[in-house]
Amino acid sequence: MGSNRILISGSTRTRPGDKNNNKNDLCGVSSSGFVFFIVMFVALGSIVGLYVRFMMTLNVHARISGIGCKEDDEGSWSIGVYYGDSPFNLKPIEDVDGYLLNGQILMNIWRDASAAWPVANPVMTCSSASEAGFSSNFVADPFLYVQGDVFYLFFETKNSITMQGDIGVARSTDKGASWEQLGIALDEGWHLSYPYVFDYNGNIYMLPEGRAKGQLRLYRAVNFPMKWKLEKIIMKKPLVDSFIIPHDGKYWLFGSDHSGIGAEYNAHLEIWYSSSPLGPWRPHKKNPIYNTDKSMGARNGGRPFLFDGYLYRVGQDDGETYGRRVRLFKIEVLTTDMFKEVEVPLGLEESIKGRNAWNGARSHHLDVQRLSSGEWVGVKDGDRVPSGDASRRFHLGCASVLGVAALVILFGVLLGAVKGLVPLSWCPHNVGKRSDASLDWEESNVFYSKMRLICSHLNRASLSLRARIKPNTCGGSLVLTLIFLVAVVLMCTGVKYIYGGSGAHEAYPLHGQYSQFTLLTMTYDARIWNLKMYVKHYSRCSSVREIIVVWNKGQPPELSEFDSAVPVRIRVEEKNSLNNRFKVDPSIKTKAVLELDDDIMMPCDDVERGFKVWREHPERIVGFYPRLANGSPLKYRAEKHARKHNGYNMILTGAAFVDSKMAFEKYWSKEAEAGREVVDNLFNCEDVLLNYLYANASFSNTVEYVKPAWAIDTSKFTGVAISKNTQIHYGLRSSCLQKFSEMYGSITNRKSEFNHRMDGWDV
Repeated sequence: MGSNRILISGSTRTRPGDKNNNKNDLCGVSSSGFVFFIVMFVALGSIVGLYVRFMMTLNVHARISGIGCKEDDEGSWSIGVYYGDSPFNLKPIEDVDGYLLNGQILMNIWRDASAAWPVANPVMTCSSASEAGFSSNFVADPFLYVQGDVFYLFFETKNSITMQGDIGVARSTDKGASWEQLGIALDEGWHLSYPYVFDYNGNIYMLPEGRAKGQLRLYRAVNFPMKWKLEKIIMKKPLVDSFIIPHDGKYWLFGSDHSGIGAEYNAHLEIWYSSSPLGPWRPHKKNPIYNTDKSMGARNGGRPFLFDGYLYRVGQDDGETYGRRVRLFKIEVLTTDMFKEVEVPLGLEESIKGRNAWNGARSHHLDVQRLSSGEWVGVKDGDRVPSGDASRRFHLGCASVLGVAALVILFGVLLGAVKGLVPLSWCPHNVGKRSDASLDWEESNVFYSKMRLICSHLNRASLSLRARIKPNTCGGSLVLTLIFLVAVVLMCTGVKYIYGGSGAHEAYPLHGQYSQFTLLTMTYDARIWNLKMYVKHYSRCSSVREIIVVWNKGQPPELSEFDSAVPVRIRVEEKNSLNNRFKVDPSIKTKAVLELDDDIMMPCDDVERGFKVWREHPERIVGFYPRLANGSPLKYRAEKHARKHNGYNMILTGAAFVDSKMAFEKYWSKEAEAGREVVDNLFNCEDVLLNYLYANASFSNTVEYVKPAWAIDTSKFTGVAISKNTQIHYGLRSSCLQKFSEMYGSITNRKSEFNHRMDGWDV
């Protein structure tokens, strides 16, 4: 290789004082290598930028709250409200349409005229607390305290700044539909959680978990609900998730002590008893009651309750992940020397929407109580991600980025832009000028010898690889293309894991409240493939309550054929008419309906953004496909015409939110009869007619546009598009514009401009 080199152990040794002539050749830092890395950085960066722009959704709550809702390894817990005629028949607040209790039907009190109808869980999130002025990463461990018609909710809130748990409190005067954040009820110098609140001798007490202090402390309210005073340290043990309950003339304390020798974490339970909540406390003869598998529900998971004379305990299943689910146990024997309980079904269904559901991954706490009306109310927490999800995603993201770096180097080696897999400047024998003593020490050191060999072998392997895979051949080009594509996928994956949050398409609250909508589509037998894919995708969107399929022609499918996370209802029509899309349907349980063609696929995040805009403007048609009807004579044109004139006056109802009652009644009114005849005669223009009916009934704007990140027309893949000939389709619609203008008046002066809203979703 040169007269100034000496071959040692399969590598080269440079004498002191010699210039490192071949440094750039083998270190991969030549001018061509530098240019290669810059080009790859720009190329991958551009692709990732497009991916982030169109495919990635960020943390909804962090965007709303600003100061709170940060990524947290403990999770993103929220709280929901449930009602039922028994603790074993609880339904989420959005599903309480009415049930029989003591011979009377209790109707859903949350059916109001607002765009928040029906109110949906979760009723409290980290953004609820953060917007009230105390930053929170999550809210969990809810306990109710009921005073007449007023609900007080005590909960753990994790401070986004101190990363410590505090006890927050909120108040509701509408049976849990909305909550006023009152602030932090209890803040100590250590982590607090599990704020078990109860009455005793005319006082209100709180028994929060504070195991970091190593004590179980009992607080008494001196100015309920915001001011509390330490009443007594009832036990000098770091008990976890404890509660006190009266039973058979004694007070019983249930809790877990994970600090003991041999105590299984989250699988340990002990019981104490006393004549007073203030103690002194004596241990149960069978302690520890449990020291078993953590999935068995040993750790408490909420308030115990009495039902039909039996005491029930709520426990946590922490098997798959911390707080995976709650389990319910019926206590059959509880004495000072005996304890027996058996598990019973709770009756609460778990969501199958995955991360798109606020409680899709886990739920570890339930407080259920009987109200004076006889109905039962429960508060339950839930999380969309498992414990440790933030760290797991970060590590996977870093691993993906490292994989990209390796693939980029391999790509450069095969192209010849990089001279070796490992730059020799990274190797211990190529760090510049060194003394003979240093060189002799390196040669005698086993570690350095092995490093020299590894570096040499890797670089020889790269040369051999390049000799085998020639870039100028068909096979070599295929390998290079494959390497680049894998690098792109890994890069996008890494960015998604590190910066993309949980990956959930979350719902957007309005004034701190969530709601739900009904998804309605119209189809027939030739489009069954589209429909199955459609149902599977959209049923997982967070705010979708039900999917209604308006079946116009052919044999309808069986409901069992659909993979759906929500109920699906098929409404078979007698006549094949486009007017069926807007037929009045008393069975619809939501104010909002999303009319969405079965051949349109878009992200759930776009659907949720559209729903948020509609809730802000429920009197309008809010959708994703704008059109501008203008000119003389009126002519129907594509979206680019509206873009050219920076405005629109119609929204296609093939993808639009409407008020189900208002829209359907307008469409089937007497004045719309002539328009419906036009729709039947042309088998077209039902969406155009609805736009005219809205405009005719109002002097203000009646349409709002939301830009989707992306949308795919799946009918292009199946060949079952209803409007195959665009020219004929547009001609029919132009005719409709002219006829409807004569019937209902012009809409040409109703133009709304793009980018007029503050949310930036109408660009």
